[in-house]
Amino acid sequence: MDSLIDLSAPSLWMAAAAILFNPTFWNTAARTEYHNKTLTKLAGGNSLYACYGLAVTIFLLGLFRDFLYERALRAQPSHPLLANPVAQAISVGLLLSGNVLVISSMWALGVTGTYLGDYFGILMDEMVTGFPFSVTDARMYWGSTASFLGTAIWFGKPAGLALTALVAVVYKIALTFEDPFTAKIYAKRAASGGLKEKTAPKGGKTGPKGGVMKPKGA
Repeated sequence: MDSLIDLSAPSLWMAAAAILFNPTFWNTAARTEYHNKTLTKLAGGNSLYACYGLAVTIFLLGLFRDFLYERALRAQPSHPLLANPVAQAISVGLLLSGNVLVISSMWALGVTGTYLGDYFGILMDEMVTGFPFSVTDARMYWGSTASFLGTAIWFGKPAGLALTALVAVVYKIALTFEDPFTAKIYAKRAASGGLKEKTAPKGGKTGPKGGVMKPKGA
C-alpha cells in the first residue's frame, strides 16, 4: 500500500481535511442562517448580501481545497497503469464533462440559486428542466467528483483515486442532509401558499453545487 500511496505525506492529510471541511462548513453556515439569520444580521439585515458573502467564501474555500489537492498529488507516487494514452484520454473526458456539468449548472441557476439562497429565504419559483438538470441529480457534486477523478488520472496518482473516493463519500453524506432539509423549506413555502406543491424541487437541491429551480424572472 505504501508503494502506491505515501501516507506519511502531510499534504495528503491536508487535502483530505479540506475535502471533509468544505461541505461541513457550508451546511453548518446555511442551517445557522436559516434558523437564526446569523449571516443576514452580519450583513446589516440584507439577506442578498449575506448570500453573496457566503457564495464568495464557499468559492474561495473550493479554490483552496483544489490547490491542496493538486499539491498533495504532486508529492505522491505515480503508477504506470495511469500513465498511458487511454488513461489520459479518459482523464480529459472526465475533466471536460465534470466542468461542463458544474459551469452549466451555475449559469442556469445564478449566484443565489447555486449558493444556498433558499436558506436565506431567496426561494426559487420555476422548475429548471433543461441541460444539465435533465442529465443527473446533484449535477455540481458529480461534476466536481468527475473533475477530481480526471485530475487524479491525469497526474497518474493512486492517492488521487483515494481522495476522489473520499470526495464522493462526503458528497453522498452531504446529500442525505441537504435534500430532505431543502425539501422541507419548499414544503413550508408551499403550505403557506407562496409556492405550489408540484413545483417544489424533487429530491431537493444540492447545496452550492446545483439545484432544480430557478429564480422568478431568470
